[in-house]
Amino acid sequence: MLRIKLTKSPIGYSERQKRTVKALGLGKMNSSSLKPDNPQIQGMVKKVGHLVTVEQVDEKTSGGSG
Repeated sequence: MLRIKLTKSPIGYSERQKRTVKALGLGKMNSSSLKPDNPQIQGMVKKVGHLVTVEQVDEKTSGGSG
């Protein structure tokens, strides 16, 4: 799993990058989301890497229920 955190505002960047940030589940500054580590998510993160920080998270310690 990847924890993706929005660290810089997408204001002033292209509409495509803004939509990518939204598709990653990020809205406001410092919001974060957990996403699976797969090629699709990695590609999205690569496109907006200048706006986000990413850390690898173990599923067992991610705090999810289940």
